[in-house]
Amino acid sequence: MRAEIITIGTEIMLGSILNTNVTYLSRRLMELGIETLYHTSVDDDYERLENVLTLAIERADIIITTGGLGPTDDDLTKEALTNVTGRALVADINMEEHIKHYFAYSKRDMTLNNLKQAMKPEGADFIDNPRGTAPGIYMEWNNRKIVMMPGPPREMKPMFEDNVVNLIKDDHIIIVKSINTSGLGESTLGTQLKHLDLSYPDFTITTYAGSGSVEIKVIGRGKDKHRLEKDSEEIVERIRMEIGEHIYGYGVSSIEGAIIEMLIHNDMKMAVCESVTGGNLSKKLTSIPGASKSFDRGLVTYSNNSKIQELGVSEEALEKFGVVSREVAYQMANGLIEKSNTDIVVATTGYAGPDEDPNVKTGLIFICILTKDSHEIHERIFSGDRDTIQERATNFALWNVYNFINKKLTSTTL
Repeated sequence: MRAEIITIGTEIMLGSILNTNVTYLSRRLMELGIETLYHTSVDDDYERLENVLTLAIERADIIITTGGLGPTDDDLTKEALTNVTGRALVADINMEEHIKHYFAYSKRDMTLNNLKQAMKPEGADFIDNPRGTAPGIYMEWNNRKIVMMPGPPREMKPMFEDNVVNLIKDDHIIIVKSINTSGLGESTLGTQLKHLDLSYPDFTITTYAGSGSVEIKVIGRGKDKHRLEKDSEEIVERIRMEIGEHIYGYGVSSIEGAIIEMLIHNDMKMAVCESVTGGNLSKKLTSIPGASKSFDRGLVTYSNNSKIQELGVSEEALEKFGVVSREVAYQMANGLIEKSNTDIVVATTGYAGPDEDPNVKTGLIFICILTKDSHEIHERIFSGDRDTIQERATNFALWNVYNFINKKLTSTTL
């Protein structure tokens, strides 16, 4: 099946909001074995919206729209569809009562224009929206499946997962395996996967680059469940044999999530002291639910004085080796483990730039990972602007922390 995604709203065309709906829907459709051929965005103009819908119905089997279902005069998606399909726009009494109840329950005054959301094309069905007042619309017409959803992602995503998936998927079996990697760029990873020649019938292998990681999706679509399972396991194993040292999980959300899970599972505590990363490392680790069980503290020791006072870094080391050095990274980590009495600490120092001093190596980063009986220091030079260097340094630290803990756990006990 072929799909077209239409995102509707003047705010999208003006760049006032980021169009994340199209990214999310394209990815999910691919996982359902549905090929997205077109992405179209259009402003809140009736004539242009009508033209876009007409073209989409001509060239796609599934048309998914987001936006334009609200109560205001510029919400015209349903109106345009009724004109394109020749269906009448009719009121639904049950939906009117539902909308009235929604406002009464939330103790809000309802204006009459909200009842516009109780209108639907004749023969269409409403799709429940537990997060808002605008229901979705599902309609079959001329051998096409047409789905209309609200624009806000917090409403659209649960509606898609809870209701739309079952409306648009066919009787094929879909198997999706996710392999999470770090330490390899997407282009390098793609080259290695190509050398494996993973040409299996009914399978697609794709990569998605994230912040400091690349996710490999292995997607199988067919009717023989046993064969799909067998082939998917074989593909995952072949990939593991090729790049196993760069895999930090299967179907996990992030490398920081994998780190927190390891720490909690092994009853370990971690502390972090940051200079160049400015708190970004602590922020990522503490964004994981349950992080408080393993994350003890995070210090941003940005100035030399704070490194001396909070971590016991010696003035001699700062003068002799410089604040961005292996020696200072080690002293930062060593001072924190003595202060926190945790199992593992991480220290970051570096130059994020820009700096007019030609002697300053902008992008130079040192990461020290330390326990009471061992440590590692990693050095790297990153390019880019200040934000990019800080983000890359954070991801570099996370990847090395994961490897450090994983090696420790497989060889000895911390």
